[in-house]
Amino acid sequence: MKNQSKCFFIFLFMFIFLHGSTTPIVAQEVEDERSFDYIEGSKKGPEHWGELNEEWTACKKGEMQSPIDMSNQRVEIIPLSRDLKRDYQPCNATVRNRGHDISLQWVGDAGSIRINGIHYFLQQAHWHSPSEHSVNGRRYDMELHMVHQSRDPRVKNKIAVIGLFYKIGRPDKFLSKLMSNISTMIDALEVRNVGVIDPRDIKMGGKSYYRYMGSLTVPPCTEGVIWTINKKVRTVSNYQVKLLREVVHDYAEENARPLQPLNAREVHLYDPKT
Repeated sequence: MKNQSKCFFIFLFMFIFLHGSTTPIVAQEVEDERSFDYIEGSKKGPEHWGELNEEWTACKKGEMQSPIDMSNQRVEIIPLSRDLKRDYQPCNATVRNRGHDISLQWVGDAGSIRINGIHYFLQQAHWHSPSEHSVNGRRYDMELHMVHQSRDPRVKNKIAVIGLFYKIGRPDKFLSKLMSNISTMIDALEVRNVGVIDPRDIKMGGKSYYRYMGSLTVPPCTEGVIWTINKKVRTVSNYQVKLLREVVHDYAEENARPLQPLNAREVHLYDPKT
């Protein structure tokens, strides 16, 4: 209760700040996504992102771009168990319709993950359909990205993202809690308070995961992002996937960036069962 009370007061301050400022507080992603789109053949489509803004040149010239395909030929299997250290806690959150996706943003301290001894604090989560990453050429029906950021000024790679795959099946329980709010945000670029949300309710499962160094998958396509993608595929209903696309205003059926060249990067699969 003490942590929740503390988090609530932080939320009040940050909520006022968020609505009174145009400066995004989420890990460097473009918040107003009307400035680009995913429509094939569009002048603002993925093939032109790097030309739309001088700060987005990495989208075109970067050598460590995401997403990628994680094929058996590219992946080095590490037969070790390196459990992802998660230390999340309930905290107030808002749902934001960003124009091309729905973003769940925690306001305050929702906890962190630890990678190589460094804490990366949870900022927001959003959904792409179909999945942006693929495994052996297969893209799944949806992919969730949980974006984290380090507060340590000495850390070079400040962003870490956890990716989760979903296929059509039973509804996702976590998304079900948000459906009533999301369904009434059709074509509305707005922010809505959804109260206390516990990130631990996002079920991952499985101890096998891919890891590689990449970038944000939306402008400005910032590189140096540590990607951790859980191998276990969870389920989501067809209705949930469709709703996440219908409520945004971009008219694109998909919001997944095309696969990017791997170049000389390594992709590891940590699999204790191997």
